[in-house]
Amino acid sequence: MASPHVGSDQAPFMGEANSASTTKDDPSDCSTSPPADPPTPPPLPPRTSVSLVEPHHKKKHKRVFRVFRSVFRSFPIITPMCKLPIIHSTLPEGHRVVAGSRITGTLFGYRKGRVSLSIQEAPKCLPTLVLELAIQTFVLQKEMSAGMVRIALECEKRSEKDKMKLLDEPLWTMYCNGKKGGYGVKRDATEEDLQIMELLKAVSMGAGVLPGNSDDESPDGELAYMRAHFERVVGSKDSETLYMLSPDGNNGPELSIFFVRI
Repeated sequence: MASPHVGSDQAPFMGEANSASTTKDDPSDCSTSPPADPPTPPPLPPRTSVSLVEPHHKKKHKRVFRVFRSVFRSFPIITPMCKLPIIHSTLPEGHRVVAGSRITGTLFGYRKGRVSLSIQEAPKCLPTLVLELAIQTFVLQKEMSAGMVRIALECEKRSEKDKMKLLDEPLWTMYCNGKKGGYGVKRDATEEDLQIMELLKAVSMGAGVLPGNSDDESPDGELAYMRAHFERVVGSKDSETLYMLSPDGNNGPELSIFFVRI
């Protein structure tokens, strides 16, 4: 009488041959046929899917957009008198708040990396502008902890045939509180940018840190961010300003970002 297999609950290795003869009456021996292929495991869950939607103005028909553009071009041009305008409690004469002017602005970056500015129509929308600024994150944090921060971004005027919308300009000379700091560069939103905006979709205002994907920029891989509502004020087709709206009135850090074409 044949003795039972030891450890018969373990299946043999796939493709392993067994030269011993067996009978069909021995259920413990399964060497006559390879085991069935294991079920295919479910696919790994993808990275957080981006559910941000197109901004409202992106959905409008091109013809309607051209009509608005022609109307805006009919407004008089107001040339700014200085690089860093003084912030007034009321809007200066000749400036206007455009319809739907409250936008969401997010400043984010690794501590020793450059700060990026993302502008969205709303937290749930895709960015309409991503601008990499010429200042490191920890430097901006230090400036904001000291009080009011004013960032001026300047670019040269183009010839009439090369004109484009102000916020479509690709390169800016940057000043932070009057000090020239290099160049700001407009860029397309990267996958990491979109992941960050997705994680912050439920945040309307606030500051903190997020786990980052880069080990080169920060030893602990953390990415700092600050998000707030901004009031968009248009002076002319060559000047716009974003005023940060503080949730507690005049308390806390204040930030203004000026876009000027000179």
